[in-house]
Amino acid sequence: MQLNDVHSRLNATTVRRVERPTSEVEVVASIQRARAENVGVAICGGRHAMGGQQLLDDGVVIDMSGMDAVLELDREQGLLRVEAGIQWPALLAWLETEQGDAAGIWTYRQKQTGADSLSIGGAVAANVHGRGLTLRPFEDDVEAFVLIDADGQRRQLSRTQQPDWFAAVIGGYGLLGVVTEVTLRLARRQLLRRVVEVVHAAELPELFAGRIAEGYEFGDWQYDIDPLSPHYLDRGIFSCYRPVDDGKTEAPSKEVSLDREDWMRLVELVRTDKTLAFEAYRQHYLQTNGQHYWSDTHQNATYLDNYAELLQQDSVKGPLATLMISELYVPRVSLPAFLSAAANVLRQTGAEVLYGTVRLIEKDDHTLLAWAREPWACTIFNLLVEHSVAGREHA
Repeated sequence: MQLNDVHSRLNATTVRRVERPTSEVEVVASIQRARAENVGVAICGGRHAMGGQQLLDDGVVIDMSGMDAVLELDREQGLLRVEAGIQWPALLAWLETEQGDAAGIWTYRQKQTGADSLSIGGAVAANVHGRGLTLRPFEDDVEAFVLIDADGQRRQLSRTQQPDWFAAVIGGYGLLGVVTEVTLRLARRQLLRRVVEVVHAAELPELFAGRIAEGYEFGDWQYDIDPLSPHYLDRGIFSCYRPVDDGKTEAPSKEVSLDREDWMRLVELVRTDKTLAFEAYRQHYLQTNGQHYWSDTHQNATYLDNYAELLQQDSVKGPLATLMISELYVPRVSLPAFLSAAANVLRQTGAEVLYGTVRLIEKDDHTLLAWAREPWACTIFNLLVEHSVAGREHA
C-alpha cells in the first residue's frame, strides 16, 4: 500500500499496512503486533506533515483518526480532555455546541493557521504554533497527555508526572510512542478587532514591539512574492488583532471575506501574475481593517485540496507541482537584514515563492527538542516544487 503526505505530496511511501485503532487497547495491540513482526511503527493524523515521520517503508502506520472523541471539559479550570485523533474543526464544533456560540466560552488559544484538518496529536508531536504575538509553542497549551510507549505501556504524563518523558514527547514527532489523549489548557473566547496596514520590512521589529505593548494578541506580516518587484520580501500586509474593549460582545454576522472561489482564483493568478495576485490580496485585507473576529475562528483557514491541480491550469503546464513549506527562525532585530538577504538568494537560485509570512514566537524553555530557543521571528516560505528529478534537485 502506498501513502503520501497531503500537502507537499513529496513523501510517497510503500507501507506494510495501515491500522486504525478506536481505543487504547487497540493501539497497544497494534504496537505488540509490530513488535512481534520486528517492524517499525509510524503514526499519522491529518497527514499534512512533510518531514516523512508519519510514514515508514514497509512499516505499520497507526492512523489515529478513529480516536476523535471529546472526553471531558472541566468548566472551572478550563481544561479539555480529548482523544488525540480529533481535528480542530470537530473540537471547535463540540465546544460551541456544548457552551453556545458566544463570547466568553472556553476555547483553544492557538492552532496552525494554514489548514484546519490537522489532529491534536499531530500538534503535540510537532509542537506547533500559530500567529500569537506573545505565545510560546503549543507545549504551553498542553496540561497532560497519555502515551502508549514502545513496550505497550500506558504512561500518564504531565509537567509533574514523569516530566522528562513529557518534555521529550512534545515536539518529538512520535519517536517515543503513540499519544492517545491530550488535556488542553483553554482560554476564554474574546472578540478581536483586526487592524491592517501595508508596511515595509525595516519597520517590522518596532511595529511588532509596539503592537505587543498596546495589547494586541495576534498578528503577522504577509509579504510581496514577486521577484521582479522592487518590493519583493520588503513590502507586506501587517495584520494584528486587539481585544475589543467597547462593550461589544457579538461578532458581526456579515464580514468581507474570501470564499473558496476567491481562493481558487488567487491560486491560479499567483503563477501567472504575482504582482496582480499580491495587489488583489492587499486590497482584500485593507477592506477588512476594523472588522471583528472571534479569537479562535480567526485562526481557521480555507484549504484547497486540489491546489496542486489549480497550479497547472491554463498557461502553466508541466509536471505536478506542490508547495514545500519552509520556516526559518531569526532574531527579531535581524529580521529586515535577513529578508533582504533572502530575497537576493531566492532571486539568484530562481526559487519560486507562492506565499510567505512572518510571525513571532516566544522562547520554549521546556521541551527537549525545542525549536523556539529564543524569542524568534518565524519566517515562512511556501516554495514551489516540481515533481521531477530536476525539480526536486532544485528544491
